[in-house]
Amino acid sequence: MIEVFRPSMGQEEIDAVAEVLRSGWIGLGPKTAQFESEFSRYVGTDHAIGVNSATAALDLAMKLLHIGHGDEVIVPTMTFVSTAHAVAYNLAAPIFADCDAQTLNLDLEDVARKITPRTKAIIAVHYGGRPVDIEALRRIAGDIPVVEDAAHACGSSYRGRRCGSLGEIGVFSFQAVKNLAMGDGGCLTTDDPEWSARARKLRWLGIDKGTWDRTSLDRSYWWQYSVEEIGLKCHMNDIMASIGLVQLARLETMNARRRALAERYFAGLTDLDAIGLPVRDDDVFRSSWHIFHIKTQQRNELSMHLREHGINTGVHYTPIHTYRCYGNCPSLPTAERMADVILTLPLFPDMGDADADRIIDAIRSFFGRS
Repeated sequence: MIEVFRPSMGQEEIDAVAEVLRSGWIGLGPKTAQFESEFSRYVGTDHAIGVNSATAALDLAMKLLHIGHGDEVIVPTMTFVSTAHAVAYNLAAPIFADCDAQTLNLDLEDVARKITPRTKAIIAVHYGGRPVDIEALRRIAGDIPVVEDAAHACGSSYRGRRCGSLGEIGVFSFQAVKNLAMGDGGCLTTDDPEWSARARKLRWLGIDKGTWDRTSLDRSYWWQYSVEEIGLKCHMNDIMASIGLVQLARLETMNARRRALAERYFAGLTDLDAIGLPVRDDDVFRSSWHIFHIKTQQRNELSMHLREHGINTGVHYTPIHTYRCYGNCPSLPTAERMADVILTLPLFPDMGDADADRIIDAIRSFFGRS
């Protein structure tokens, strides 16, 4: 089977993990600090705080913004459930916004309609790696903080600036099949030194100094620390970070391969009137191409046809507002319509040209085109 996603891992990642295991320091330590430094430099922010998932990073973002009971946060419905869950964890109300039919990113007109005096943040998901039009969103948001959910957008850029550096806070995922994969993991990026310091405490139970930090202190009572507020235990560890350092060094090459495969899909599928293709890159929007989705009224039948030909596909996503846990939410017609027609095609750096051609040929055969 050709899988939808697959991480690109090799001997370098294996050797990096082995080095950490031999070092005897596998928790929150020097490799995590090194990754944070190199990742913040890559993204273009002053600070990066490594955590164990993008969900944890979103939760920290809500805490840094002091979001709580009675507050509202506008979130896209066309994304993974953790984007809204992080709001609910903090007892605030996720206000679901519809999606743009072409990009599947936030419908900015719907965002504008849903801003109220209780709106304390807007979470902008860069769907599939395609950046949200941040300048347009900023005009609508005014002084409301923008949190970038860049889980798909590691390496994406908007007007030459990396995603994760465009809002007040950026959030990344390093889950097993993301563009930069650690098996799991995440990161929060920001230029605010006070937020950075607080996030580092909150990820480690509210403790003001991590164990690695305390080992380097030149004082007798190195084991002492204080706990200023109740935090979580959601920090990154050095096993994750060691893989991440290798993946970060390879990221541009892997993303270039994704773009080449995306272009191969465009070349092979553009003439099929029965399917809609994603929006292509231009001088403003440069995607990481985490997801390559198509739209077709025959989605379910096409998916089964491809599976019969040894090709797996996916659907990203079922709109969050339709899940029972969020109650009786208002209709968001575009997202509901897209949910019935979108199909994610396989795309990962180690996928060969022959695999892409096999997928293209199978799609063309389904629609009676050779």
